[in-house]
Amino acid sequence: MTSRAGAGKRDTYRHGNLRNALIEAGLELVRDGGPDAVVLREATRRVGVAPNAAYRHFADRNALLRAIRQAALAQLATAMETELAALPPANNPVESARGRIRTLATSYLAFAQAEPGLFRAAFSTTDMDDTENESANGPGGLTAFQLLSAALDDLVETGALPPDRRPGAEYFVWSAVHGLAVLLIDGPLRGLLPVQAHEAGQRLMDSIERGI
Repeated sequence: MTSRAGAGKRDTYRHGNLRNALIEAGLELVRDGGPDAVVLREATRRVGVAPNAAYRHFADRNALLRAIRQAALAQLATAMETELAALPPANNPVESARGRIRTLATSYLAFAQAEPGLFRAAFSTTDMDDTENESANGPGGLTAFQLLSAALDDLVETGALPPDRRPGAEYFVWSAVHGLAVLLIDGPLRGLLPVQAHEAGQRLMDSIERGI
């Protein structure tokens, strides 16, 4: 006789939700232990299916990890979009554009500190395509990298950034902010108090504004 729980597991599989369920299980794993914690057998155990069922959706652990990376990147983009949407309207277009850049940077740092496991998983890649994949989009249809690029374009449009200094600026800003994020969660700055970490982020943004 088939139990109700067993029937539920088969329904999940039959209706095509197993892939998403495995990704959600993987996100739980990386929250607790980072990308190294992703194991296909453990993901299937949490979902409640046989280990072999995962191979219908993911060829191996690396394929599952890539899907988890993109889901984590999408959560990062969502967090950044949420903070942008909460910005109060500004009358000065230049200050508004600068405020968007600062907000993107501070939300990036905040996500890294609030969700270090997801953050580590999001960037456990050497493939730029992973960070620009459609699966890494936030609700507005842009990745975190594209949100930054769009904000830098706004700086040019408002006259706050000379056009000749625009090419490649996103790599400079991203590298600086990401470097601080890593120092705060995995490096010698991880012991900073929240107010100190915030101040470090603001001083970094002051330097970025002078540098771009």
